[in-house]
Amino acid sequence: MKKQLFALLFALMPFTAWGAPAGDVPHSMTPDLQDQESLQRGMQLYVNYCMGCHSLEHQRFARAAEDLGMPQDLVEDNLIFSSSLAFNDQMHNAMQNEDGENWFGAAPPDLTLRSRVRGNDWIYSYLLSFYKDPSRPSGVNNTVFELVAMPNVLEPLQGVQEKVCAATDHPVEGAELDPLTGKYQACGVLQVTQPGSMEPEEFEEVAYDLTNFLAYVGEPSKLQAQALAPKVLIFIFIFGVIAYLLKREYWRDVH
Repeated sequence: MKKQLFALLFALMPFTAWGAPAGDVPHSMTPDLQDQESLQRGMQLYVNYCMGCHSLEHQRFARAAEDLGMPQDLVEDNLIFSSSLAFNDQMHNAMQNEDGENWFGAAPPDLTLRSRVRGNDWIYSYLLSFYKDPSRPSGVNNTVFELVAMPNVLEPLQGVQEKVCAATDHPVEGAELDPLTGKYQACGVLQVTQPGSMEPEEFEEVAYDLTNFLAYVGEPSKLQAQALAPKVLIFIFIFGVIAYLLKREYWRDVH
């Protein structure tokens, strides 16, 4: 019995590791692959703000359009900007690796599987954690990915974020609790000092939609699996009832 138990635990280990969070990050999010509008907005944001540098080599425009309920003509008119790309092509970026290395020190990575490598919480936190840093070549840094080479392409939406000394509801390293206000006084808190075109709550939705889209891209078949799951459970239930009735019929003569 012990051998069978150990074998079962060993078989489940890869699934446990797969779902493990990627380190300690300040924000968390739960993907909702059934929120089609969020996924559509995420794809639009990705194409407009990210795809100039980052490709999705294992995802096709056609597959995303089918899964996310977008007509072909809408995708071709609004989401495919290069004449060298067609509806059935993979989502390649326009940047050459050599140019990326010259401009940023390293070629921007493909992001198809980034959500499965880093985790959704990491991506969401990363998008929210850029701050002004004049010492960096791009003028920004990131608390989740220190010395990041990527510029904050979403700054026009979010605004300029800086590290300041402020009160926060959450305990952070080096913070002291103020017994009068019940808040933590800490330095190094990220705060928007020059507003962008969006309010902080609106920008958080942008970060969520982008992360949600990358979660979908990391495993597109999950949408089909979730749609098929209720049908499979119904089949198993009906088959179980039939099997139980058949078992009773077979064992009637024995008893």
